[in-house]
This record gives sequence, structure tokens and C-alpha cells, in this order.
Amino acid sequence: MAVLVAQNISKVYRLYSKPSDRVREALLPFGQPLHDEFWALRDINFRIEKGETFGVIGPNGGGKSTLLQVLCGILQPTTGRIVRVGRVAALLELGAGFNLEFSGRENVYLNGEIMGLKRDEVERAMPAIERFAGIGRFMDRPVKTYSSGMHVRLAFSAAIHVNPDILVVDEALAVGDAVFANRCVKKLEELKESGVTIVFVSHDLGLVKQICTRAIFLMDGRIQAEGDPSDVVNQYVGKVLERQRADDRERVAEADGVAPSHRHGDGVSQIVEVEVLAADGEPTRAVLSGETITIRVRSRFAESQSEPMVGILIRTRNGLDVYGTNTKVEEASLDGCQAGDELVVEFEFNCDLTPQEYTLTVATQHPSGHSHDWLDDAIAFRVTDAKTRAGVANLATRVTARVLKGAQS
Repeated sequence: MAVLVAQNISKVYRLYSKPSDRVREALLPFGQPLHDEFWALRDINFRIEKGETFGVIGPNGGGKSTLLQVLCGILQPTTGRIVRVGRVAALLELGAGFNLEFSGRENVYLNGEIMGLKRDEVERAMPAIERFAGIGRFMDRPVKTYSSGMHVRLAFSAAIHVNPDILVVDEALAVGDAVFANRCVKKLEELKESGVTIVFVSHDLGLVKQICTRAIFLMDGRIQAEGDPSDVVNQYVGKVLERQRADDRERVAEADGVAPSHRHGDGVSQIVEVEVLAADGEPTRAVLSGETITIRVRSRFAESQSEPMVGILIRTRNGLDVYGTNTKVEEASLDGCQAGDELVVEFEFNCDLTPQEYTLTVATQHPSGHSHDWLDDAIAFRVTDAKTRAGVANLATRVTARVLKGAQS
């Protein structure tokens, strides 16, 4: 049985360059429109069955939050309609619906009344809400004194303990700490097993694949893909990577030289260009984990150098060294250079890194290691993947398992 149905949902906003244009347009209804239209949602259709965990993924600005607000009845669609069956509990914007002057306990009672619960029902659930939220004495203090983590703890706990038929969660787990996030995931699994219908928005693609039974990929206000979470996630990663690369190529084409965070050296040579090339040979700043990439370093010599050396160093955004090598270590023989010569060196490897941002440090050096030109964090690039892994290395693990029936110690 479908408990949540979206039928031809669209949501359009009128954008005015200045407030007075709104008044002028209202007074002159048959004149030229003074607004631009922004379609946050266009022709959205889907059915969510009872007990499903329905994932919604997509880039920022794609329409995810607008869709959830329409599903919950907070926003009215411009066209189409929403059919809801049962009680809906929503955890949308952080602390939405909380009165900041009220205590946490008072807000729980208020939330219960909004959900149609009697006071004695909320009182029976209160001990479980307090235990799950784990905010101690702050339960009786004004919400305006809460940290963002405490906010989401209480909001999530209140939402899951009102016995909802439909639970709508918008990126709430990104705010809490890791321990609380794990507890939330376990609770979502319990609710899923008990037959609660869950609509779940998250940028954690691994989590979407773990807990969702079906998913949609929303971008530019339209559904780009719908179906099995793994397939939808893969389409999302491919589409976003394609778009990032298109944007990066424009930015790389417009860039002039390099902009390191720190530069030093004796000036025998100068690095004039650093590029990360995708498998197709095009410059990029977005790389798929495991993809073959090339780092190209071009330098120009001001003095003769019989044994030039070029090196690279990959770091995380917080400065952790991930991998470094140079032409000497790799036993790559380089010809000597004269003043005015340019040297182009390419390092090709499989980018077996986990999804996050990295920086690339490059250098030209003497055989002794003394630098001609050293550029810290010359450029940054992002590694993308459908799977979320810990650490920095993607070791392409193969997993096997077997059950030993009746095994005894």
C-alpha cells in the first residue's frame, strides 16, 4: 500500500530584482512581467510503499530540501498534489519547529501536540526520549543555549519516539558526533524493520546504499534516476563527476600559472604549469577513485642543469602526507637542460585514494634535493566515489565469507 504519493509536483518561485517590482507587477497585471521564474521542482512523480526506506540524493541546490518540505506539507506545490497516509514526523532544518525560549522538555511536549499526541502519551515516551537524546540536565534549559549537536540529538529523539507512520529525515546525521550518528543509523534500521516508512536525504552515499530500499537522484529540480540505490548512486557519481570536470576545465583554462600556499627555491628553474589529467587526457580537478590519472609538471630553466629532478607530493587538506615520489626515486632518466629550455615531466598512476579533497605539492630540484622551485599546495583536487571508506587509501578490498554450521569452540 502506498503511504506517500507525489503526483506531477512542481514548485516555482518568482524572483524580483527589487521589492518594488513586486508591487508594480501587482498593480499592472497585464503589463510586462517584472520577475524571473526559478523552478525548484519540475514534474516530480513517485510512490512510496509502506515500510520502504526511500533515499533522495543529489547535489546542493538540486531541490531535495524543497521536495521534503512539500512532502511534509510545509510548502504548497505550484502544481500537482501530495497524498499522505498516516502520521508524518519530520526532521528537516536543524531545530525547525523548536521555540528557542522553551526548554528541551517543553519543546518535546509542544512537538507531541503538533503531531496530535495526548500529553500522557508524550509523558510515557519522555524517559525514552531523554535517554536517546543524552543531553542530561540541558533537557530543562532553554533550547537557545544548546549546541548544534544537542539540537539535533533532541530533534531526532523527539521525531522517532512519537510512533510515526512516515519519518522524513533531511541530512540530520551530518551534525551529530560519530557515536550519536551510529546510534541513529541503528535506530533507523529498527524503525525500518518495524514497518515505518522512511524518507531519507543524505550526502553519505554509502549510508544511502546501506539502509535504503529504493532511491531517486534529484538534480536541477528533476528526477534524473530512480530505482535500486546502488544503481542510482552510481549514476549520481558519474553525473556529478562529469559536471565537475566540465566546470574544472573552464576554470583550468582560465587559470594563469599556479598559486601555491608557499614557494621557495634558488631559481635555477621555475615551475610554470601544474595539471592533473583524467584518463582521457583532459585537465581536471575531480577524479574517480581508482582512475588512472597523470600529473604533469612543466618547468622553465634560467640556468643550465645537467641532472634535473622533479618531485610530487600529495597531501590531505589538513596537511597529512599521503604519497610522494620523484624522478630519481622512480629511476627516470632526465636529459640535461640549458637556460631557456622547458622540461615537461608526467607522473602516471592509479588514484587509489578515498573520497575527499587533496592538495598537490610539486618541486624541481638538484640531485642533492636542494630546490630550484618548491610549490606547496600548488593545486587542489577532489576524489569521488560511490563508497565511503575510512582513511586515505582505497585498497580495493575483496571480501569473502562463509558460515560454519554448528561450529563449536
